[in-house]
Parts: sequence; structure tokens; C-alpha cells
Amino acid sequence: MPQLDPTDRRILLALDSDPRMPIMVLAQRLGLARGTVQARLERMTTGGALRLHSTRVDATALGRGVSAEVAAELDQSHLNEAIAALREIPEVLECLAPAGDTDLLIRVVATSPDDLYRVSEEIRLCPGITRTSTRMILRTVIPYRTTALLAEGE
Repeated sequence: MPQLDPTDRRILLALDSDPRMPIMVLAQRLGLARGTVQARLERMTTGGALRLHSTRVDATALGRGVSAEVAAELDQSHLNEAIAALREIPEVLECLAPAGDTDLLIRVVATSPDDLYRVSEEIRLCPGITRTSTRMILRTVIPYRTTALLAEGE
């Protein structure tokens, strides 16, 4: 993943306030050439610094108002199979490998508590997963953000 320089940070800060800003307008606001902005955005996208646009979609708007974390323990020899199976579950938003007793931490969404039970069971039945523990998230008090980090570099 490429390191962001001050110009990259300025571009991303401007997009953070208005993600739909056309590249030409963005370039004019920042006093940069359109080609420079375009090239930097492409580099940041291919390098992994920019997330996919779908991460901006709130799952509640898709009828999935219940969210939870599922901690999974697994047979390490089946890690790749478990991850492949988890990719096939649409309600799995993200899967992390934390340090500690939990092998995988899986963020999921569901339509209701009953649907969350179904999603949790789908996860539990994935190959290699030996045990799960589900915690429902009641409310997001600080949403995902990077604005302060981007501004820190200026």
C-alpha cells in the first residue's frame, strides 16, 4: 500500500467532504492539474489506499438493520477453506484476523434477531470453524472515519 503524501491527503480530504466531486472540479479547487488528480486517484485505488465505493452503503438501507460481531475459532489447517466459505455469505461485511484467542472476527448484518441467528449458524457450519460467539451491536457511536488522520498530515 502506498504511503500518502501531502497532495494525496489534500485530495482525499476534499473527497471526504464531497465524495461525488468531479475530478475537474477537485483539481480546480486544489490548484492541481486534472491529470495529476486522476493519476493519483488511480494509484491510490490500485494500491489499496481507497476502499471500494460499496463500503459507503449503509446496510440499513439494504434492509439489514441488525449488526453483530461473530468471533470464530477454527481448525487452523482449514483457514483458507473457512475464509472461502465466509466470502460466500452475503451478510458477512468484513473478516479480520485479530491477535488473541479469537481466530477470526467477522462483522455481519441481518434483517432481524432471528435472521442474525441464521447468519451465525451459516458461519458456524463453515468448514474448519469449530466454535463461534456472537455479539449484537446495539448502536454505532463513532462511525468509521479517517478525516482527522488525513488532516493530521497537513
